[in-house]
Amino acid sequence: MRKWFTGLLILVFTCQLSAQDRDLSFFNIFDGTFSSASVNHLNWMQDGQFYTRAVRLNSGVEIRKFDILTEAFEVIVTSEQLRYQYPEAGQIADYHFSENEQFLLIKTDIEPTSRKESLNLIETDIEPLWKSYRANHYVYDRTRDHFLKLGVSGDKQQYAEISPTGTHAAFVQDNNLYWMDLNTEEIGPITTDGEADQVINGAGDWVYEEEFGISKGWLWSPDGTRIAFYRVNESEVQDFRLTEWNGSYPGEVHFKYPKAGDKNAEVDIGIFSLNTNETVWAEIPDHVEYIPRINWTFDENTLAVRTLNRLQDHLQLYLVNADNGEAAHFWEMTDEAWIDIDDNFEFISDDHSFLYTSDKNGFSHLYLWDAELNQSRQLTHGEWEVTEFIGYDRNNGWVYFTGNESTPIEQHIYRVKINGSQKEQLSSTDGWNQADMSPDFQYFIHSHSSIDSPPAYTLKSADGSEIRYLERNNNTNRVLDIFRLPDFEFMTLDLEGTGELNALMFKPNDFDPDKKYPLIVYVYGGPGSQTVTNSFRLGHKNLWHYYLVSKGYLVVTVDNRGTGGRGRDFSKQIHGRLGQYETADQVEAARYFSKLDYIDPDRIGIWGWSYGGYLSSLALAEGNDVFSLGIAVAPVTHWRYYNTIFSERYLKTPELNQEGYEAGAPVNRADDIKGHYLLIHGTADEYVHFQNSVDMVDALVRNNVQFQTMFYPNRNHSIRGGNTRLHLFRMMTDFIQQNL
Repeated sequence: MRKWFTGLLILVFTCQLSAQDRDLSFFNIFDGTFSSASVNHLNWMQDGQFYTRAVRLNSGVEIRKFDILTEAFEVIVTSEQLRYQYPEAGQIADYHFSENEQFLLIKTDIEPTSRKESLNLIETDIEPLWKSYRANHYVYDRTRDHFLKLGVSGDKQQYAEISPTGTHAAFVQDNNLYWMDLNTEEIGPITTDGEADQVINGAGDWVYEEEFGISKGWLWSPDGTRIAFYRVNESEVQDFRLTEWNGSYPGEVHFKYPKAGDKNAEVDIGIFSLNTNETVWAEIPDHVEYIPRINWTFDENTLAVRTLNRLQDHLQLYLVNADNGEAAHFWEMTDEAWIDIDDNFEFISDDHSFLYTSDKNGFSHLYLWDAELNQSRQLTHGEWEVTEFIGYDRNNGWVYFTGNESTPIEQHIYRVKINGSQKEQLSSTDGWNQADMSPDFQYFIHSHSSIDSPPAYTLKSADGSEIRYLERNNNTNRVLDIFRLPDFEFMTLDLEGTGELNALMFKPNDFDPDKKYPLIVYVYGGPGSQTVTNSFRLGHKNLWHYYLVSKGYLVVTVDNRGTGGRGRDFSKQIHGRLGQYETADQVEAARYFSKLDYIDPDRIGIWGWSYGGYLSSLALAEGNDVFSLGIAVAPVTHWRYYNTIFSERYLKTPELNQEGYEAGAPVNRADDIKGHYLLIHGTADEYVHFQNSVDMVDALVRNNVQFQTMFYPNRNHSIRGGNTRLHLFRMMTDFIQQNL
């Protein structure tokens, strides 16, 4: 007994010594050591008292209905039940309820979409090139305990959804839109002219999907008798071609990708009636370039269509008569720079009054457009931003939203009355707060994290009072207690010519101010983004930063002008001058750090990915007196090579702003690069094409600038799959350790 007790004391003492005493290894970045739990992927039931989740078991997947207050559950349907009727069905991958909750739409066997699936170059363990996908869809009738398979000729479908009445379903297959009667199992076409690389019905094209978030391009009317849908004619959009590096004779993959200054797809909005089996077309004016959103109003006979001009500085709202397609101009908004498209928009009454957000008075705030008075009323005020409109509780008159009133580096949950009174903050803990509201607005799931605290999930009442914890992430907290992770410091840099910039620095927890440390600057810096936030961060990039700190480096990130959270003037001054203010800010910040006693001014490097790779390339050229190393992963090197919507939103068209395109192009600054430069790209990058790095290499060689490069065959913009990420970050680590 004495030996056992002595051994226990030694074990306890050893555990106490090991707390915060273990260094992060390189492989801990990738082995899942720091994974955390979440309560995402739940579906609220309509009454707000219950929610459902898919639970994976050894026998398959169960969809369970949970009581939100007690966690008691019942099983609604299982993979085994589905396979009993359809033995060929795969595991349940996703599901959605019909509005009346009698039916479940179940997805299995998900794969890349047919119009984009020709990319055989991608290995099975590498993620597909596009967001959109197709799947097998089954409708489960809870009343009859019966399954029905959707589709035509056995092929897979996209974007299936059950009607609000539960009588029909609709789906996209091979670029056409179909309806299906769930009682008779009759199927009918809504469109017949869909064709790969020509016409897409019921879905967005590549650039609409990427820049406007439109993958599913159709909507049921509130009464379930009509379907409004996108018809995208991309026949005259230029093909872009990627090389498929497989086999003795490399192949070619092509897809429609409109680049800055070139022709976009032509978009029309159709409204199909199940009662008449006919389609009318919305009579939108010819001068409209983009249709970024459509929404049904309270009136099932009226469709709201939002449009943008090519320069994206003039938004118009049309109300379309669903019987004849006539479009009446209803409302508009203009901006000297650009207008961001988001889903912070909701009709709230029969007279077409609606809630929306705008930064027209300097900061993004909530507004109510009062259709009866024909004017807007601002609901929130101050030098801070509304970051997301959550929803409007019509029964009690509350508007729920998130914002950053306390500081731009944090986000909190709020509500305000529809008349703009009684604004309340519903979250109190410092950090990053989000809310998932129940449909009846009785409850919300509050997720909270901070830079040193993993996400915690709490069930709360609508007024913010706590009911119970759903997930504390205790396991992740225990792991964090074991490892010696960096200390952090939020900073405000008041720099000449740039104004105040937010920064975040990571230091070793045995930091010695009398030492000289090398510094790594991590940059993203794209429009509206933020890297300096009081939120939990344990992705590959952030864990790698922690690993570098353990090897004796300091890591800092700075939010330059053009980033989000600080108002219109701060974010939109980059208009027409993309890359110029952002680069100047990163260079000036590095000069500031170089003068600190504990930083070695001869060992400062910068790295970034995508927009960050773009800025790190420019910074190494512009700041060659302060940066001695730069790593650019998947960088844009000329905005003429990027898509129309993004490039022209911030730079206008090349015809109108050739100077802006050339001034912000790294290929034009190649001769100014003096330090160690590593250029990395995936050859199958569908967003920032490999062409960007090929052109940069050509410019570097032409100017006799020495550099290193690495390309990843058949990898996309995320450069992952198999050992790819491990290889990438090891290579960047070696490059930094050898040269900094």
